[in-house]
Amino acid sequence: MPTPERGFTAVSVNKKQKKRRGRHNPDERMPIGVHLRELKRRIGRSALAIVLGSVAGWFVTDFILGLMRDPVIAMAVSSGNNSQLNYTYVTAAFDLKMQIAVVCGVVIASPVWIYQLFAFIVPALRKEERRYVLGFASASLPLFVLGCLSGWYVLPRIVGVMLGFASTKESTLIDATMYYQFVIKLVIVLGIAFIVPVVLVAMNFMGVLPAHAMRRGWRIAVLVIVVVTALVTPSADVFSMVILACPLLALYFSAVGIAWIHDRRLARRLKREGLAFDDA
Repeated sequence: MPTPERGFTAVSVNKKQKKRRGRHNPDERMPIGVHLRELKRRIGRSALAIVLGSVAGWFVTDFILGLMRDPVIAMAVSSGNNSQLNYTYVTAAFDLKMQIAVVCGVVIASPVWIYQLFAFIVPALRKEERRYVLGFASASLPLFVLGCLSGWYVLPRIVGVMLGFASTKESTLIDATMYYQFVIKLVIVLGIAFIVPVVLVAMNFMGVLPAHAMRRGWRIAVLVIVVVTALVTPSADVFSMVILACPLLALYFSAVGIAWIHDRRLARRLKREGLAFDDA
């Protein structure tokens, strides 16, 4: 009697194991311990990528500090106001460079930790949901960059307006750490704000947020956008706030329009199939 080959034996054993496992776990759900180990592995890879990116970012901190310093110097030269950046304690310069290096590390390692995030989430989604999530994740990156560039564009105007209140007979001593933190927050907050409409559309495509709910809440959305732009531009320059608010409003109403078109198409398709579309 011929002896079965190893490959055939392995396949048979694997089928038996899957069948046996299916009887105890018909939904093929992973135990919570497996999820936690997988999460730990993904977080470890992301942390390692951020650490390596921070090491690389350390070598460009002087260049970034120079770019952030330029609006203050330009204002001092143009207005004759003696404005200077100052470090208020011994380790302030080193601490600031470390903060900028970590921010650079997060940005440099973003492809890695974004991939690790979706690699952890996507297996739990249906095929259609995976397509939506991956598509909207790809659209989020250019919008995030656009938001950061918008913050960088209005930064000189904000600095100019705020320092313009000081007299030429006085000296403005600016805490360097607080100034650089303000710049980073301005850029990052606007970058995140530009992604919010993409998240709204993704929620609509996944059936969580109907278009009519987004349409009814447009007044609240406008109020939130105005408040956010007013907070990230703490100056008397209304023009800078309008520059930031207009693209955010355009993105929000574009998201409402896309969601409305999607809901109409979904309603027509369900009607052809004899089903009712529930947008509650």
